[in-house]
Formats: sequence, C-alpha cells, structure tokens
Amino acid sequence: MSSPRDRGKSLMESSGSEPPVTPSRYESQKRRDWNTFGQYLKNQRPPVPMSHCSCNHVLDFLRYLDQFGKTKVHVPGCMFYGQPEPPAPCTCPLRQAWGSLDALIGRLRAAYEENGGSPETNPFASGAIRVYLREVRECQAKARGIPYKKKKKKKPTAEMGGGRDDSTSSSSSSFSFS
Repeated sequence: MSSPRDRGKSLMESSGSEPPVTPSRYESQKRRDWNTFGQYLKNQRPPVPMSHCSCNHVLDFLRYLDQFGKTKVHVPGCMFYGQPEPPAPCTCPLRQAWGSLDALIGRLRAAYEENGGSPETNPFASGAIRVYLREVRECQAKARGIPYKKKKKKKPTAEMGGGRDDSTSSSSSSFSFS
C-alpha cells in the first residue's frame, strides 16, 4: 500500500507490483486548473505558447474567470455596499471570490514548476499577481463591510509579562512587519 505522500505521483511513477495510485483531490484540481489555463492560452488570438506566457496573460485569465463567479460583490454606488448581509437582492455583479483566486494561483504556481518551468520565470509568482490579489481581497472586504485584518505575529513569551500597560499603548505600534 502506498503512503499518503505518494498519492500525488503519476501513474507512470508507480511500480508494476503496486496498484495505480489515485491522485489526491488537490493534485486532480491542480491538473484540471493547469489544463484550463493551457486551453485559455491556446484560444487567444494569436495562440500563446506556455513559454511566452507572462503575468499579463495570468491577469487576463483571472479577469476572464470573473464572469463565472458566484460571489456577489457590491459596487460603491449600491445601497448595500458595505453591508455583510444585505436585506434584499441587487444588480451588483457576481465575481470570483478572493479565496478561490488565491488558491487557484497557488495551484497554478506549483503546476508551472512541476511542468518544467523555472521558479525565476514563473508568471504566477509575479509581484503583479500578488498586487492584483491584494486589491481583489480589499475590494471584496469593503464591499461586504468586513475589514480584512492581517494576522499579527505572536510576541515571544519573554515579552508577555513586561509590565507594560496595554490600555495606554496602541496595538498596531507594537508590531513591525519586515
């Protein structure tokens, strides 16, 4: 029987004595996403070979996927903008949820390198993609009235009982993010 870490290996890698390994849900989704992105590039006019793919193609792909989204994102002019649970329907567009896009980029980033791409040229790892995802996250959080807060790093335990009066200090000034 194969171990859980071997579940993502392809059928070609399994030995002849073992039964074929079923790919994990993650591996299956990653392969499906990779094939979908490859098809998207082929459908461009003119078709774009994967070797010529840039972060701009990835951004266009993410914008293209928005039309298939299921998350209502209120626009600033909507009377429900900023309300987490609006009381009535509105005509605001459905978009891809930030979390779905973030997970998709993570899978495509891994698939790119597994398919022979160099980490240095990985278009899914581009700074432009990170900026786009951050903007989507912030926009969707504002539209729902839920501010996104970055998780703060925990202080070392030696600092915990430092005798500082927390009621007089600002919690945002006690952390530095480098």
